[in-house]
Amino acid sequence: MAATALPGYQHVYSGKVRELYLPDDRDDIVLMVATDRISAYDYVLASPIPDKGRVLTALSLWWFERLAELVPNHVVSTDVPPAVAGRAVLCERLDMVPVECVARGYLAGSGLADYRANGAVCGVPLPPGLADGSRLPEPIFTPATKAARGAHDENVDFGHVERVAGRNTAAQLRRLTLDVYRYAERIVQDHGMVLADTKLEFGHRAEGTLVLGDEVLTPDSSRFWPLDQWQPGRPQSSFDKQFVRDWLVSPESGWDRASGMEPPPLPPHIVERTRDRYLEAYRRLTGLRFA
Repeated sequence: MAATALPGYQHVYSGKVRELYLPDDRDDIVLMVATDRISAYDYVLASPIPDKGRVLTALSLWWFERLAELVPNHVVSTDVPPAVAGRAVLCERLDMVPVECVARGYLAGSGLADYRANGAVCGVPLPPGLADGSRLPEPIFTPATKAARGAHDENVDFGHVERVAGRNTAAQLRRLTLDVYRYAERIVQDHGMVLADTKLEFGHRAEGTLVLGDEVLTPDSSRFWPLDQWQPGRPQSSFDKQFVRDWLVSPESGWDRASGMEPPPLPPHIVERTRDRYLEAYRRLTGLRFA
């Protein structure tokens, strides 16, 4: 899908979900546009989810405001071109740290696979006997490589972060990621959900300040489960794109993940139910209906 042409801006990058533009008259900010694309298993799917980009943008802004006392963020302005209003923000240009900063409070996804293989996640040993969806004794920092579009993020240990980012920055990343998770977990739980895990990205300003960037605590970057349905020992119902992942590996989709073939388009009922999940996460957290 071609990026939208925006007068006064030059398109410079297409990610799995986001498009980045540079303004013609400034070199210190970037326009970040969230599309309705959805990715799963390292593929960008052929079926967009209506309003998804607007939900990601609105929810990120809601969280950035609440996290401001914990960590600075990259948001400069929401005064953006009309063609992308509601799904775009002007942000500081940062020197991004090439690490996905993941905090886990519950066992799921790749963390569960790692635990089943060796009893640890990203080098962090965990007690025996945990199951799918188990709450961990305490939240843990489980970083991953930041892969290019079409490539696969790989879980890494803390030593890898120290090597690529330096010891001081690595320590800051771990502390800030866990601080954000603990703060957000309380809010999410108060709104009837479980925050199983979340992925954050950080970058440096020119003078060295570490800043929270990209998106934050959205259904794309986090696992949200309904609190009243949480039950360890089985896959959890969710308000995030896990619903799409589950359909893709179900008999209904007919797709073999190991085949190397592109996933099939999502059928209309899966698109609609995925959209409903994103909207419900937004409603539960903010108390607002999505307009």
